[in-house]
Amino acid sequence: MTADVQTLLKTGAALADDALERLLPPATVEPHSIHRAMRHSTFAGGKRLRPILCMEAARCVAHTLPSGAAELGAAVELVHTYSLIHDDLPALDNDDLRRGKPTCHVAFGEATAILAGDALQTLAFQTIAALPAPAAAVVEIVREFSLAIGTGVGPVPGSGTPGDLQPGMIGGQVMDLESEGHKPTAEIVERIHRAKTGALITTSIVCGGLLGLGYCLSAQEKTSRLACTAEETISRLRIFGEKAGLAFQIVDDILDVTQTSAELGKTAGKDSATSKATWPAVFGIEQSRKDAVSLIADAFAALEPFGEPADPLKSLALFLVERTH
Repeated sequence: MTADVQTLLKTGAALADDALERLLPPATVEPHSIHRAMRHSTFAGGKRLRPILCMEAARCVAHTLPSGAAELGAAVELVHTYSLIHDDLPALDNDDLRRGKPTCHVAFGEATAILAGDALQTLAFQTIAALPAPAAAVVEIVREFSLAIGTGVGPVPGSGTPGDLQPGMIGGQVMDLESEGHKPTAEIVERIHRAKTGALITTSIVCGGLLGLGYCLSAQEKTSRLACTAEETISRLRIFGEKAGLAFQIVDDILDVTQTSAELGKTAGKDSATSKATWPAVFGIEQSRKDAVSLIADAFAALEPFGEPADPLKSLALFLVERTH
């Protein structure tokens, strides 16, 4: 594995930031307050891990960066930022620091912060709808995306009836809220983590893979680029995302109790102070570290058929568990 993670992070973040700059209305456009709030939180200095994972998944499948990959990654970041704005609100985590800066509601007021989050989510779907990809690929990306950031329940394809799917991000946030003050169990912690954090990481990777497939299966390209069938490609990327996403949140839990607010760029110790269901609270810090490493090994195994094109994804997964903030 030779992919340099620092180069991946730097070049990927630049691509994502350029796309976000193109997509977000300037602060000079009326109404000024909402656009300033949207930009305040979006450009607050995030690592852009989710859009980078999205772009590298697309590149892994297509063996090149498909047209629209940066825009799709930016859409992922718009939704991630919306979720952070709402998560920090007084009614939820009630936090005043995010990425080392005042949270959106602190800087602009609660009402504007709520609307800024709403506007970012709306812009994300507007962006996906305009992707330069086959219509079938865009529809599947919208479906994956909406299920992952909602409650996780939607119609089973072809049946028109609700399916029993993995909880989505909002479903995970609800479970997180309802678990406060209760003794955490292994089952509830894993469900919360897979939904609240893991779902968006997984869908970032899966949707990138779907865009890559759309590129490969278009009239201009040959399917011989694919290491395995289209169905298996997405299945393996999904497993990778689920394993890496859970490992990411486990490490986040560890950092919350081992690092300072200055190191994290957000308020440290919040999970313990609010009795949140976390991995260390159930398993302890040492076992949590071992679990994160084991999950990354499983994530690597899922990418085995892709060979060298999967090296950037593997390097990013290692970064997720080795980071210190």
